Amino acid sequence: MKLLNAPAPIAKALHRVLVVAGIVLAMTSPVHAKDPKISDDLANITSTSGNSVKNTWLNTAGAVTYAKVVIVASSSDPELADLRRAVVASGGSVYYRYLSISGLLAVVPLNQIATLTQRADVLSISADRVTAKTFDPSSASWGGSNAWSSSGGSGSNRAYNGAGVGIAFLDSGVMKKHAAYADAQGKTRVTVGVDMTALSTSSSSSASGSGMGIGGLWVTGADYSQAVYPGSPMQQSIDRTIDSSDSKFPDGYGHGTHVAAIAAGRGGYQSPDSPGIAAGASIVDVRVLDALGQGHISDALAGIDWVIFHAHDYNIKVLNISLAADSTESFATDPMCRAVRSAVAAGITVVVAAGNYGVDAQGRELYGSIGSPGNEPAAITVGSANMHGGTTRSAATVNNFSSRGPTMGGLLDASGVRQTDNVLKPELIATGNRILGALSTDDSGKLISTIGARYPQQAIAPSGNKLGTRLLYLSGTSIAAPAVSGAVALMLQANPGLTPPLVKTILQYSAQALPNANLVEQGSGLLNIDGAIAVASSLRTDIATLVAAGNLKSGDSLLASGKTLPAPTSTVGANTVAWSRIAFAGGNQLLSGDALVSRYQPYFDPQVSWVRQRVRRLAPYNVASYVFPYTPYLKGFNETIPTSQPLVSAGVRSLSLLAKPSSLVGATGVFSPTATLAGYSALGSGVPMANGIVQSSGLIMSEGLIMSEGLIMSEGLIMSEGLIMSEGLIMSEGLIMSESGSATTVVAATAGDAAVVGEP
Repeated sequence: MKLLNAPAPIAKALHRVLVVAGIVLAMTSPVHAKDPKISDDLANITSTSGNSVKNTWLNTAGAVTYAKVVIVASSSDPELADLRRAVVASGGSVYYRYLSISGLLAVVPLNQIATLTQRADVLSISADRVTAKTFDPSSASWGGSNAWSSSGGSGSNRAYNGAGVGIAFLDSGVMKKHAAYADAQGKTRVTVGVDMTALSTSSSSSASGSGMGIGGLWVTGADYSQAVYPGSPMQQSIDRTIDSSDSKFPDGYGHGTHVAAIAAGRGGYQSPDSPGIAAGASIVDVRVLDALGQGHISDALAGIDWVIFHAHDYNIKVLNISLAADSTESFATDPMCRAVRSAVAAGITVVVAAGNYGVDAQGRELYGSIGSPGNEPAAITVGSANMHGGTTRSAATVNNFSSRGPTMGGLLDASGVRQTDNVLKPELIATGNRILGALSTDDSGKLISTIGARYPQQAIAPSGNKLGTRLLYLSGTSIAAPAVSGAVALMLQANPGLTPPLVKTILQYSAQALPNANLVEQGSGLLNIDGAIAVASSLRTDIATLVAAGNLKSGDSLLASGKTLPAPTSTVGANTVAWSRIAFAGGNQLLSGDALVSRYQPYFDPQVSWVRQRVRRLAPYNVASYVFPYTPYLKGFNETIPTSQPLVSAGVRSLSLLAKPSSLVGATGVFSPTATLAGYSALGSGVPMANGIVQSSGLIMSEGLIMSEGLIMSEGLIMSEGLIMSEGLIMSEGLIMSESGSATTVVAATAGDAAVVGEP
């Protein structure tokens, strides 16, 4: 990647660096001491006199400066009535109460934010910062050849094609008239389209329902959230506002159309062919980015709310998020992370792009560069692999631009010391270099999307230039993530009883560990669809139902009647692929062994959130509808701390001690080559857990396998090297745009951006 004319915020992000063997490990520090409940970008504004820098989430009216913020709350009152009143009393307004998080979108006077953080029911206050996209392999590169039948060709007749599974795309929109989304009868598989950016740009807002601009207005002294409920005039107004079914140009930017084609596109309608992964899956278009590829976290949160609320209506089982926001917050408070965690608790598998910030402006490798919500432990975070123009998987490498882990968000403890999350990421990688997918136009074919116009050398117009058949080559973790989303759809078609954490474990367990890449570069390795489906097909199909009913105990067999686990290899094309048999759990645990997937691990319960000593249970709750027929509807999520919670069963093996303390030079700990650890796993190495892992009275009992001597890196320091990891880096390079502290950073992409046009 080449970063041209880096703006001041990027220089700030890289102002403290240590270079060792060409690797940069950078950290930003807040310019001012701050309230631990206030996000860094907001704190830097509230602590600076003058506030001369303009952000999209700041506005001045008269002598008062207001901030558009997301307030994350902790309250026994699901309506957050007291907090809403406090916001209005402070001179602000409440625009929306979220479903996916216990929180509010509000406009608040800047000088009142510190006062609000003194409330016990306020966990954090974050700026409504910008989010944006993170920018023909053969089936051999994805490892799906055995999942697809040879008849029919190009994905039109596959043994598994994702039929019956809905994939929602939180992105810039989907061109539903593109041939990539047609079914066998020529009808579109885009079942519904909503445009959440319309909420940010609505020109009016009133409790009477004449409109609602939850992101675009700066009206103060009002609480609009109480008027939003099923059937209310305000809700009806919102539904009308976001309905994009009649849009003549549903994806003006073009990113979402390409992303959806990788996950669920149908090839075979032209040459060159461009098959996606799950060509029979239904597509749910949730637009949260505008025609410039920009949005706000308020739009994304509202989009996740919509997906959760309508999951049953459209059988949404997978949510693809190929966008990111800059964040120095811990996953525990970051609004996007909390929303993703709720979606997983609702039974939706969430796949997120890792980000395209794996190197700095000088091309040096940069660790700790995962964006939000890729830093959420419950998400499946995906990095990008490069096949170098071939199909031999052993020759694949991790793209330089692909963001590396571990995660570097954190919280200030009671002593004011920052505790870094250090969650192992990404979980795996997938092909994301020069991938051919659908190019978006308007319904007439005359207007080409922003990406297509910006990169005409990447576009392919077939003979006759027929509407809805144009294609585009793109690269990035944005393009790798939907390959995994498509794979999840195939897995759920093969076995609809899989829970999201079990899906993640199977994907990691069956991945192929590439040589010369470590745990925080590639996770468990390269996506292997054949292996993932083989494991999924060997398990019983009622697991999710039994988990929800509490009828599975730690260590119970998950194998289907008469089934055994398949041999841990796959034949993909002419390649024999050995599975890594490694999975991440608890944020920093490395687990292995057949029992990991053949027996019930209590962390497979999607309502269980486990990161080191932090164990929570997140349960959806329903209330009666306000209007006829008075059926219960999803109202939100309750988070509780269990007094006792089994997490891992006996018989699972831990590889954590084999990884040793983290050393960059020694290639140990988080820098351990995945292939080396996979070799240990193949030999049956690792520490067998006689009693598993259990949380009891706030402590994790795991036979000494808490990795204080392994993969925990206190305060972002790498043990034995003294190097500093990246924190709060600026998502730029034209592929992720974000706000960091004081300014909006939007760097126009150029033809030289490897994260768009690909690497050699």
